[in-house]
Amino acid sequence: MTTLTRPQSQKMIAGVCAGLAARYGWKVSTVRLVFVLSCLLPGPQFVGYLVLWALMPKRAY
Repeated sequence: MTTLTRPQSQKMIAGVCAGLAARYGWKVSTVRLVFVLSCLLPGPQFVGYLVLWALMPKRAY
């Protein structure tokens, strides 16, 4: 497993889903789909995304 970082490439908005996918060995499209589907439910998912965007460092290449 890699550390939790946001990639420089392969990002749609901020790279949070790509970073989570790389960390846990999942497909990026699966993580994005789960995030979008979770946004249909009530809860702080979008706020969590913003927090991760602010806290996750960019991956140094």
